[in-house]
Amino acid sequence: MVGSVQPISLLPIGVVRSPFTTQQGTPLQTVAAFDIEAVVELDPHYAPALRGLEGFSHCHLLTFLDRAEWGGRLEVVPFLDDEAHGVFATRAPGRPNPIGLSLVRLVAVEGATLRVAGVDLLDGTPVLDLKPYVPPFDQVEATSWGWLERRAAEVHRTRADDRFGKRAG
Repeated sequence: MVGSVQPISLLPIGVVRSPFTTQQGTPLQTVAAFDIEAVVELDPHYAPALRGLEGFSHCHLLTFLDRAEWGGRLEVVPFLDDEAHGVFATRAPGRPNPIGLSLVRLVAVEGATLRVAGVDLLDGTPVLDLKPYVPPFDQVEATSWGWLERRAAEVHRTRADDRFGKRAG
């Protein structure tokens, strides 16, 4: 552990209900899943916390990638490359803390349920938090995006393959 950092625990606020039951074939990012709809079922206790969210077109889902395999790998071969990269230079699901970040289109808010589109998550994925997407806060013009720049043409049509469990190098 670094310094005085202590373990933490989080309780999910809900769960994702999506058409994806296995990692293979699941979109790698939300841009590869534009029209794929899903439901986010929150604990009914949190329904009041959704007040005002219906006015936003998109929201960030922070999730726990409960089926991601890490195994202590600090380097991985990501889906859009054939070379190993440090896990923090990728969006690989297997990482020290498998927290997912998905930007989804908000279709509707119905009680404690969100209907969303653009989902890249497995059915049953625990939801830790959600936040509205606010362009002036969240949209930045990137000047570089590392090794992914050379694979730009592929980012919108990519689905997961069998590399989820493979080791780098």
